[in-house]
Amino acid sequence: MKTVKEFDLNDKRVLLRVDFNLPLDENGEITDDSRIKAAIPTINYIMDHGAKQLIIMSHLGEPEGKTDERLKMDKVSERLIQLLERSVYKTKDCIVKRMPTDGIILLENLRFHKEETDNNDEFAKKLASYADVYINDAFGVSHRTHASVHAITKFLPCGIGLLVEKELENLDINKMKKPIFALLGGAKLKTKIPLIQNMLAKADKVLVGGGMIFTFYAANSLKIGESLFDKDYLSNAKIMLHNESLILPTDVVVADCQNPSIDIRTVSCKEIPDKSIGLDIGEGSIEQFKTILREAVTIIWNGPMGYYEKPPFDKATVEMARFIADLDCVKIVGGGDTVEVIHKHGLEDKFTFISSGGGAALELLSGKGLVALKAMEENQR
Repeated sequence: MKTVKEFDLNDKRVLLRVDFNLPLDENGEITDDSRIKAAIPTINYIMDHGAKQLIIMSHLGEPEGKTDERLKMDKVSERLIQLLERSVYKTKDCIVKRMPTDGIILLENLRFHKEETDNNDEFAKKLASYADVYINDAFGVSHRTHASVHAITKFLPCGIGLLVEKELENLDINKMKKPIFALLGGAKLKTKIPLIQNMLAKADKVLVGGGMIFTFYAANSLKIGESLFDKDYLSNAKIMLHNESLILPTDVVVADCQNPSIDIRTVSCKEIPDKSIGLDIGEGSIEQFKTILREAVTIIWNGPMGYYEKPPFDKATVEMARFIADLDCVKIVGGGDTVEVIHKHGLEDKFTFISSGGGAALELLSGKGLVALKAMEENQR
């Protein structure tokens, strides 16, 4: 797979797919521009190496194939201009009859056309017609079979950008220094089974928190009260329980199942009351996890330890974030909710690498390839 550094970009028109799917507040204002900042090195590289024109494309939100005023790329364009300190021309649609002949162009939201998520060849061919070279720097959507990352690889010489290259290097567990300890959280076991299985095979210890612990408890014949669990995946959990590398919390924070703001207490995982719901891991488990993680050379963290959106059930997640941040080891964060917590508490500078893509990072850490990059390799042979 070629990288942007392997192309002669002089006097070329370059089509660059980025991930500018930014979080917006209720007024449509950008609340976190880190994804734009992550793409700046590739944008600058292309322009500094003689490109005649750079055409940038992205999606924003889930407009489901229809124009949504709130999800137009106008605010993104404004922030991009500020960060680049260059002029950027934004188009009124991603499909245009006349494209300006030079400079930096930002196309309107790709997902205003359903053909994007349908992976439509004609839509991809039209996008490809704008340029001489296609570069994918949208790591966060490279696990999708969408036209701008998948079908488009049939129609142009292709390569990956600096961000995607960096993601692939940092999320390659086969290149990480041992001992490797994985800290995995999240609500549902269903979405994390391949990840846990791959970590059990390749990491030295796998510490599990979050809502998915209750599926493991249920598989181990423990009472879990009214806690949520994946009943269809009890057999998967039961198999993984036999692996001695798997470490589960010994205590949990529970609350009243009807009103989680009352009757909040910490109990043993073997003594969860019938009318309670588990919402965080307990103090004993936090200390247990800390003791184990102190021995790590590499830590991979993916997923919160509890219902972190609602204090006080964010305690374990925040405490683990601060603890790991201060450790002297390699600290890899696999995207998603975990990144939100780290940014919220200003800890991003204390981590070795923070992935820009939740679902894509999950795919890689699960030992799977990314379909968009596979398509690129197949179509460029």
